[in-house]
Amino acid sequence: MGNWITCTIADIGTVVGGATPSTKKAENYAGGTIAWITPKDLADFSARFISGGARNITEIGLKSCSTQIMPKHTILFSSRAPIGYIAIAANEVCTNQGFKSVIPNESIDYMFLYYLLKYNKENIERLGSGTTFKEISAATMRGIQIRIPESLDEQKIIARVLSALDDKIEKNMRINDNLQQQAFALFDQLMLDANGSKCPVSEIAYLNPKRPLSKNQVARYIDMSQLSTSGAFPSGWEMKPFNGGMRFTNGDTILARITPCLENGKTAYINFLDDKEIAFGSTEYIVLSPKENVPPEYLYCLARYPSFVDYAVKNMNGSSGRQRVSADTIGQFIINCPNKDALMNFGNVAFALFMKMRSNSLENIRLASLRDALLPKLISGEIDVSSLDI
Repeated sequence: MGNWITCTIADIGTVVGGATPSTKKAENYAGGTIAWITPKDLADFSARFISGGARNITEIGLKSCSTQIMPKHTILFSSRAPIGYIAIAANEVCTNQGFKSVIPNESIDYMFLYYLLKYNKENIERLGSGTTFKEISAATMRGIQIRIPESLDEQKIIARVLSALDDKIEKNMRINDNLQQQAFALFDQLMLDANGSKCPVSEIAYLNPKRPLSKNQVARYIDMSQLSTSGAFPSGWEMKPFNGGMRFTNGDTILARITPCLENGKTAYINFLDDKEIAFGSTEYIVLSPKENVPPEYLYCLARYPSFVDYAVKNMNGSSGRQRVSADTIGQFIINCPNKDALMNFGNVAFALFMKMRSNSLENIRLASLRDALLPKLISGEIDVSSLDI
């Protein structure tokens, strides 16, 4: 086994905070070209590299606050609300005050550092302090002790082993995004061509249909946090006793009905359960199930259709911060009704697209499980890679 040494974050890199230019001054943001990232940009981010966030800032905005441009391969680590979001800068970026980023020096491989912080994020989170919310200070971040291989080559070997799995995961994600965009394009054309009769969603879909699941029966549970804001497949599930919640089966689409999950696009298409299996999830889901001659994939595409989402968001009600849209309201959304043949043609193509997405997503779950099992063993030195030539 190669030689491992104990050091601090300060020994292997420079810890950099961020800041927010005044949002009251348009010149800080309008027409900006400088990538500016906030923890919110990483909330549903599942890749390693990030090139920018929802907003850019201008040179004026940069100079107006204490944020600074950091180089490519800086490791971005959210230090508050919440602690532990992590990504690698794909290019020069700056951040808001919610980060304590690390610019690696020549003693450490940037990819190894990414996996090292990913492995240690729960331990780092426990070091947070504060009353309103927990936060990691710059001094705390700099003083965190870590163990690393003294050999840069050994660090790179460890990073390559883990990266090979993430490379495949991210490739599958890009393929799935392309497949989904193909389905959306077909759906858009279907909506354009169906310019005759109109109907409410309730005529083509059952809303929150009853599904048999006994109390305390162990079943697959899909948490709201496992729903994607952009893709069709959840990130995972667990087996637990049923004690209430919305129930669904293959062919159903589930979408969040509560703020901010609805606005963020928390949605999933269910096509990965066993035959006749019933799963369940949050009471804050709305379940759409297709009526006769309606392809189930059609309802998923509808749930992500911009005008449908806009309608749902605008028709939420309730107290501020806890607003919801009802299933009855969703059922009243008016759509252009395609004819039977058009729906059948759409369904034939969409079925193949979604089955390929399903295959890629299940593979990604297996790959992520393997990566997560290897991560602690490699980062701790339990698995010796010093003799490998990768």
